[in-house]
Amino acid sequence: MARATGTEIVSTEPGLHRIVTRPLRGRLTAGQALERLLAGSGYRAVPGRWGGHRIVAAPAIASRDRVPSPIRPPREPAPADIVVTASKQHVPLLRYPGSLTLLTGTPVQINGTAGDISDLARPLPILQSTQLGPGRNKVFIRGIADSSFNGTTQSTASVYLDDVQLNASGPDPALRLYDMRAIEVMEGPQGTLYGAGAIGGVLRLVTNAPVLGETSGWAGAGLTATHGGGAGFDVAARVNAPLLSDRLALRTVAYAVRDGGYIDDTRRRLSGVNRTDTLGMRAAFRGDPGGGWRIDVGGVAQSIHSRDSQYAVSSIGALARRSAIAQPFDDRFLFGRATVTKAWDDGLTFVSATGVAARRSRERFDATPSGSPMRAPAVYSIDNDKLLLSQEFRVSRSLAGGRSWLAGFTFVSDRSALSRTVGTIGGGVDITGVSNLTRAASGFGEVTMPLLDRLSMTLGGRYTAARVDGEPSATRRAGAFIKGRETQRFDPTIAASYRIAGSLAAFARYQTGFRTGGLAVAQGIGRVANYEPDAIRFAELGLRRLRHGATGIGATLSVSTAHWTDIQADLLNRRGQPFTTNLGDANIQTVEASVDWVPTTRISIAASALYTHNVVTGPIADQSRRDNRRLPDTPPFAAHGAIGYAWPEDAAIAPRITATIDYVGRSVLGTGDLLDVSQGDYLALGVNAAVRRRGVDWTVGIDNLTDAHANRFAFGNPFGLTARNQTTPLRPRSLRVGLAKAW
Repeated sequence: MARATGTEIVSTEPGLHRIVTRPLRGRLTAGQALERLLAGSGYRAVPGRWGGHRIVAAPAIASRDRVPSPIRPPREPAPADIVVTASKQHVPLLRYPGSLTLLTGTPVQINGTAGDISDLARPLPILQSTQLGPGRNKVFIRGIADSSFNGTTQSTASVYLDDVQLNASGPDPALRLYDMRAIEVMEGPQGTLYGAGAIGGVLRLVTNAPVLGETSGWAGAGLTATHGGGAGFDVAARVNAPLLSDRLALRTVAYAVRDGGYIDDTRRRLSGVNRTDTLGMRAAFRGDPGGGWRIDVGGVAQSIHSRDSQYAVSSIGALARRSAIAQPFDDRFLFGRATVTKAWDDGLTFVSATGVAARRSRERFDATPSGSPMRAPAVYSIDNDKLLLSQEFRVSRSLAGGRSWLAGFTFVSDRSALSRTVGTIGGGVDITGVSNLTRAASGFGEVTMPLLDRLSMTLGGRYTAARVDGEPSATRRAGAFIKGRETQRFDPTIAASYRIAGSLAAFARYQTGFRTGGLAVAQGIGRVANYEPDAIRFAELGLRRLRHGATGIGATLSVSTAHWTDIQADLLNRRGQPFTTNLGDANIQTVEASVDWVPTTRISIAASALYTHNVVTGPIADQSRRDNRRLPDTPPFAAHGAIGYAWPEDAAIAPRITATIDYVGRSVLGTGDLLDVSQGDYLALGVNAAVRRRGVDWTVGIDNLTDAHANRFAFGNPFGLTARNQTTPLRPRSLRVGLAKAW
């Protein structure tokens, strides 16, 4: 291959000579040819800094950018030139000038099965999440948290599936993380690369792409028993199939998951009311027409149905409450994407990424006044409809000596319609809602230049022109349209990386970001009002050490400061009614640290922690005591630890075992006197074990080993908020037994 293409290809992997490859056909670039040759081999090719390729063990994981899988054996560490794909340039991880966390696994596993994004908050202290339930949770990165409640504001963390955005406002869609190649958490703000809304950062879900010319599959299932609660199960399967020789392939994933309920309703004499069922399917086609072109087309369909809310009332019991009616939640999510890529041998790459995401959610709350007779329950319903369209074109090039550049254009259209009703079952009266249409176009660019042998500089910027139009109802009425407002903004990036030693580098970064404003329900009855854009300025310093070889230590340390102005927040008043406002400003300081130690090839030890301090100023924050003027859902300290032991994988029976410990500090439900309610401050333990025999993985996991009844989140029903006694307890001790097989 090297002789035929004139490309330098190097490797130090001792097992590479045993790999048998298939013949190649067609017109291919060197990178495409290597990808085909190495498919399914356990190795992969990454671009080298000199313009050639290096073959390394796959998947590669490095220092803090690794969270050990509880059922998988230790893997080879990442070489220094592993590429950070979320940067949209071919930047080696060691030289990437910013904080980044990378998880790999197929699937990424939480207690032995694939969870969703909010489940990652336990093993990753840099993530925080609300706990309303799957499809209702908001995820925050590094303490950039605006509100515990869902509304019309843009999300502070943007979620992407490969190169296409999944959400713009509201909670994350809670896709189950089956058949993922990696999850990249790029801490923000990321205004230059990802535009408005990514002020906390970006979570990028990288799927396993269809493999041309390969027929393979995987299937897994598990049963879960919860102490004092209902049973649950999970079933999933994945198939990769060639459709047209080495030109077209299909990869599909399907799953069904039941999370057993553990909350009892004493008024209706029901147990385990908060059962949740998730059904989903993902499909992807990959085509290789030749000439360096690649076409990826795919889609997602997922539905979530929760029979009831998952909150308890402390005055009734740790796992109980009294409600007049059921409070279900339904969510339907459809997503489609098309990505066209063209790669030239000189390192130039063109990408066109098109996406559409449609989401419809329905939730119902018990609005019955205390003491009201059962025959006249009151119902409060919220309907949310969202449609997100996105298009990005970009061109990038990686050159010898670590130089690279990127330029692109993005267009986004996001329509969000919120409608509300209140009344009795079977009949309700419409109350004020809002619809927003946000359209934004932006051009962006970034360049990385080596200034010295060890020092490189990154400069970039994005210019955005956005317009938001709104109307005070989900149903159009003559004269209801409110003329939109326009926002024009430039967000720069200035960053540097200095290689101190072969596997140790320091980095510094300054970046800004913003969120567009919009129309929202305001304080008072039947009122709407505009809320202003908010903005954030951020700077950080850090050290990153990558682990080389089968054993050793990797570690990271970073400190950062941020100033957040005119914070947009979706809040609730004392009647339980939502409103949106700009609540004030905040100063945020954080310290992050992690270590990944592999003393022997069989033992792995990992730990990570986040310390954050924030102070909010403004009319709403000033209602609280001085020491409680804080951002919501952000504990001052959170930490994770894991220790694993794995027997040799090539043994007839290959057991593995991992123990985890997680601590989440005390946080508050929100900013201001009404929402100054304590939550968090708990410790959770878990143990996972697995045995691989004759190609079958048998797994067992125990979560919440001590059966702690801690309060994760102090909210469930807006009409009981003033009582300050709502809790969302940890799932009681649960045991999962599962099996999986790949072929």
